Amino acid sequence: MISLLLAVIYVSFISLGLPDSLLGSAWPVMYEGMHATVSDAGTLAMIISICTIVSSLLSDRLIRAFGTGKVTAVSVLTTAVALFGFSISGAYWHLVLWCIPYGLGAGAVDAALNNYVSLHFKARHMSWLHCMWGIGASTGPVIMGAAIRHASWHAGYRAIGVIQVVLSAVIFLSLPLWKGEKDAHAQETRNVVPLKDAVRLPGAASILVAFFCYCALESSTGLWAASWMVAERSVAAQTAASLASLFYLGITVGRAISGFVSERLGDQNMIRLGEGIALLGILCLVPRIEALSFLGLVAIGLGCAPIYPSIIHSTPARFGAENSQSLTGIEMACAYVGSTLGPKVLGMLSDVLSLRIYPIYLLVFVVVMSLMTERSGKSLAKA
Repeated sequence: MISLLLAVIYVSFISLGLPDSLLGSAWPVMYEGMHATVSDAGTLAMIISICTIVSSLLSDRLIRAFGTGKVTAVSVLTTAVALFGFSISGAYWHLVLWCIPYGLGAGAVDAALNNYVSLHFKARHMSWLHCMWGIGASTGPVIMGAAIRHASWHAGYRAIGVIQVVLSAVIFLSLPLWKGEKDAHAQETRNVVPLKDAVRLPGAASILVAFFCYCALESSTGLWAASWMVAERSVAAQTAASLASLFYLGITVGRAISGFVSERLGDQNMIRLGEGIALLGILCLVPRIEALSFLGLVAIGLGCAPIYPSIIHSTPARFGAENSQSLTGIEMACAYVGSTLGPKVLGMLSDVLSLRIYPIYLLVFVVVMSLMTERSGKSLAKA
C-alpha cells in the first residue's frame, strides 16, 4: 500500500513539473501575437509565483482541514483548468488572469508533498521525487516545441492540459490510499510556526535566503534559456524551444543519480556538490560557442538537481519534525519569492542591457546561495 501511495506521489510531481517550463519555451513566439514585450514573461511568472506563495503559506492550514491527498488532487485539477485557459487566450490580459489559478494550484501541493516525503521517506526518495518533477519539466518544452512546429503554442498548452486532467483523475482515484496517511497523528500534534518565529531558529534565516537564491537561479535559467539562445546564439525559435529542455533534462538526470548517492554523502555535501557543478555550467555559457552553451545548460541543470531536494529533506532534521510542515511552507514561500523576482528582474535588465548579462546574473545567485548554505550549517553546528 505504501509503495502504491509513493507511486501516486511520484505521478503528482510529474504533473507539477509539466507546466513549469512551458512559458519560457513558448514565449519567443507568444509575445508578439499578444502585443507584449520580451520582459512581460517575467510579469506572468511573477503573478504565478505570488499566487504560489499565498497557497504555500496557507498549506499547513489546508492540510490540517482536508488532508494531503485531497489538497494534492484539487491542486492538480486547478492547474489543469488554468492550462486550458492559457490555450484559449488571445490577449495578454487573458494570460494574466489564468496565472492566478495556475499559481494557487501549484503552491499547496508542492509544500504538502515535500513535507510528507521528507518526514516519512529516505533521502533517495526525495531525490527521485524531484526527478519526477524534472521528467515533467523536461517533457513540457519538447511537447511545446512540436506543437509550435506543427500547429501553434495554443495546441502545446492544450496538450499539456489534457495530460494534467488524466493525472488529476489518477490522484482522485487514489484518495482511499491517503485515508491511512502516516502523518495523521503529526497533523494533530505539530506546531504552526509563524514566520517571525521561524527566522529566529538557528540557521533558518540563512537557509531561507539560500532557497530564495536557488529558485531565482532555477526559474531564471529555465524561463530565459530559449530567449537567450535566440538573441545571443542565433538559434531558431522552434529549435530553441526544444533545446531549453536541456536544462530540465540535466535536473532530471541529476536527481535520478542523486538518489543513489544522497544517503552516503548527506544533505549538506549534496548541496555543495550541486553548487560547484552549477558554477561550472554557468562559466560554459560565457564563450560564444554554441555547443558549449548547450553543455552549460545541461551542467547547470545537473548542479541544480540535488540542491532543492537536499534542503527540503534536511528540514525535519534541522528544525524538528513538529515544525517541519510550517517550515516547509515558509521555505516554499521564500523559494517562490525567488521565482517571482528572479526572472522579472532579469527581463527588466535585458530590456536595458540585452540578454548578454544572462550568465553574470545566474552567477550572482550561485555565489550568494553557496555562502548562505555554509552559514546555515555553521549556525546549526554552534546551536
